[in-house]
Amino acid sequence: MEAHITEYRCRNAVCPDCGKATQAELPQEVQGHFGPELTALIAWLTVVCRMPRRVVQEVLGQVLGIPLSLGSIQNSWEEASEAVAEPCTELEKRLAHEPVLNSDETGYRTSGEKRWLWALVAANFVFYKIALTRGAEVLVELLGEVFTGILCSDRCPSYLKYHKGEGQFCWAHFKRNILGIQEIGKTTDAGRFCRDALALHARLFRLWHRFRDGPGVRYGPITREQLIAKSIPLEKKFFALADRYVDSCDKDVRNLALALLKHFEKFFAFLRNEGVEPTNNSAERALRCAVQWRKISFGSRSAQGEIAVARLLTVTRTCRMQNREPLDYLGNAIRSHRKAQLVTSLLETASTT
Repeated sequence: MEAHITEYRCRNAVCPDCGKATQAELPQEVQGHFGPELTALIAWLTVVCRMPRRVVQEVLGQVLGIPLSLGSIQNSWEEASEAVAEPCTELEKRLAHEPVLNSDETGYRTSGEKRWLWALVAANFVFYKIALTRGAEVLVELLGEVFTGILCSDRCPSYLKYHKGEGQFCWAHFKRNILGIQEIGKTTDAGRFCRDALALHARLFRLWHRFRDGPGVRYGPITREQLIAKSIPLEKKFFALADRYVDSCDKDVRNLALALLKHFEKFFAFLRNEGVEPTNNSAERALRCAVQWRKISFGSRSAQGEIAVARLLTVTRTCRMQNREPLDYLGNAIRSHRKAQLVTSLLETASTT
């Protein structure tokens, strides 16, 4: 493959009266370091393909015949970040008004110092932020003092401290806790509690799959009303199980039973609310690509780099959710940014889908 290279010749004109020379200006869309397509490709290779800068340099040189310095690659990457700043700001402002959000966080590094990478997933977009902490203050900054929607998460203390409204706890995490107790538990309480909890869990999710998977599912599909009606006896059995073991002599069993009792409603919100899943898998999947990025790049080196990582992850992952082509969107965003025009909003699809 060969790159398409356009040469621009900017002529000089000299005033015959004063002798001052004036040079013609380049078109706005090519006033960056390189064309918008190449600039977008550099960002795409770095974020979507998760290539380190030196690998991008090798690919461009060996495959496209475009020898670039590492500094030029970094400049293009930062320009792509600036181009998508406004769409990312729009998504951040929209977070507080979403009816349902899934949230999770994972460790990150900037120049060797500890950071936290947050992912908040809405129905049609995902937003990333790198913060100094995993505390509730990050949620206050992003969602306001009070979030009126349903916040889905694991049982991390940050979410318990922040959100007092309706929420959904992840059943995958809860089942993992049960299996952990079953594996290491030595008491009779541990064996009986885990056996009964796993049996109820299996029955609950058989109902959920009959509702979610629709026609063709084993035992036949059910409606939302049928799901709620059939799950009520199971909820009562879960409550009775937790109440029976809340004073158990086994500490792990007691803690899990207490969590189920104390936050009982947040385990079953998915049964009654549209758009709520029983697990936090959407946020986990959103973090997976970011974790791969972190392991390859070893994090960021500056606060500006943190912002660029969060923006480009936000744009590329949101494009995937909205069935857009990330490379095309980045190219158009860079072109519009250079012309000082509005960049296409990522909320247009989010509001109409």
